Amino acid sequence: MPKERSLDPQDWDAFRAQAHAALDQAITHLQHRGDAPVWQQTPAPVRAALQAGLPLDGTGPEVLIDRICRDFLPHDIGNTHPRFYGWVHGSGTADAILPEIFAAVMNANLGGRDHVANLVEKQVIQWCREMVDFPETAGGLVVSGTSMATVLAVKAAREKIGGLALRQTGLAGTRALVGYASVEAHSCIARAFDILGLGKVALRAIPSDADFRMDIAALEAAIAADLNAGLQPFCLIGTAGAVNVGAIDPLDRLADIAARTGMWFHVDGAFGAMGVLSPAIRPLLAGIERADSLAFDFHKWMHVTYDAGFVLVRQAEDLRHAFSERPAYLEGAERGLAAGNPWFCEYGPELSRGFRALKIWYHMARFGLTRIGEKVADNCAQAQHLAALVGDHAALDLLAPVALNIVCFRFDPGSMDAAALDALNGEIVIALQERGLAAPSTTRIRGQLAIRVNLTNHRTKLADLDALVADVLRIGGEITGG
Repeated sequence: MPKERSLDPQDWDAFRAQAHAALDQAITHLQHRGDAPVWQQTPAPVRAALQAGLPLDGTGPEVLIDRICRDFLPHDIGNTHPRFYGWVHGSGTADAILPEIFAAVMNANLGGRDHVANLVEKQVIQWCREMVDFPETAGGLVVSGTSMATVLAVKAAREKIGGLALRQTGLAGTRALVGYASVEAHSCIARAFDILGLGKVALRAIPSDADFRMDIAALEAAIAADLNAGLQPFCLIGTAGAVNVGAIDPLDRLADIAARTGMWFHVDGAFGAMGVLSPAIRPLLAGIERADSLAFDFHKWMHVTYDAGFVLVRQAEDLRHAFSERPAYLEGAERGLAAGNPWFCEYGPELSRGFRALKIWYHMARFGLTRIGEKVADNCAQAQHLAALVGDHAALDLLAPVALNIVCFRFDPGSMDAAALDALNGEIVIALQERGLAAPSTTRIRGQLAIRVNLTNHRTKLADLDALVADVLRIGGEITGG
């Protein structure tokens, strides 16, 4: 007789006690996260332990939970700390723990079929459509992040403009397709062109103006040159919140150009799209509602835990036509478990899809978009506060206009050449991180290395930014002997 084995607990009461204790430790850690260093390097013993070989025998949950709390929690990336400003990392919320528990309990696969998890994602799609004023024909998909959302959107554009035959025959022998994005656009767009076989060279990098927005005259010239060369412009990509400085392209004008030239209009709104939630910021995004597709992250400025991205397409059928495959073993039915509509596997490349939608649904319902929009506005006001602080100190230079929530500046004591100044500011950022004081990142603004402060953190207060400026000045003085 075969043995009947299960991986469930043998003692459910003991498991319940262990789970409650683990939850208490997780909440306590998050409650006091701001009292600890923003970041600290993972020590050598922890690194060594994480190189151990394959575990053939199991370990009790109490041992593993203790190890997580001792070795892992203190050495996270730091984005749950109020003074984390690096890259564009969201900070999450304490409430996020709860839907993650229930998502694990349900263990749902949202590839298709008739079950409530699909209805939850369907409601998330509806809410996102309403959020950006897309028509009722719109559809979308929860994905890992804007990078994946961009691949889906560009593929939909490729098939819509280049023809559905591309799914069978590929690009060989077809009229060369070209797309357009600002030089300030995120690298995931070029990577999407690469993944889809278009080649990075097919994405034209259009110069930006003094405010880091796409230069319309340069765009028009590039389109005209490609048409004269016999190429087919198929996709125009606007950026709503450029990764370096937060600039927003003139989306309305881009929508006009896309309509006139027959191109698909895509908007990369990874974090900036959340500006639609603030009445004060929404006018800056005029034209986003005219896009054929929009990509953004819930895990950035909406504070949902990683990972949670989204692609929204004006005509849902364009996404389905780009991806749908329904072999016999995925055939639907009028009734029973194989019923249900839509099957989300028809709208993207994945058949196995986790229940990311639950934490998004919970977060939107828990806090409401008004409150989330208020935090977006708060971060933008904090950015202006930081820019003003930079302007108050002769040793600090603001390197770019503050369009939304990103401030780029540097420490400049004077009498240093460009290379030395870059090295100095890079060292200041590393010192801030290694001392656990703050975690900004760096970028380059017109060739100059900048201390880059991104504010998508709902825990950050003005006092944190005051401390950042004081620390930059102090560390800069220590390094230069000033």
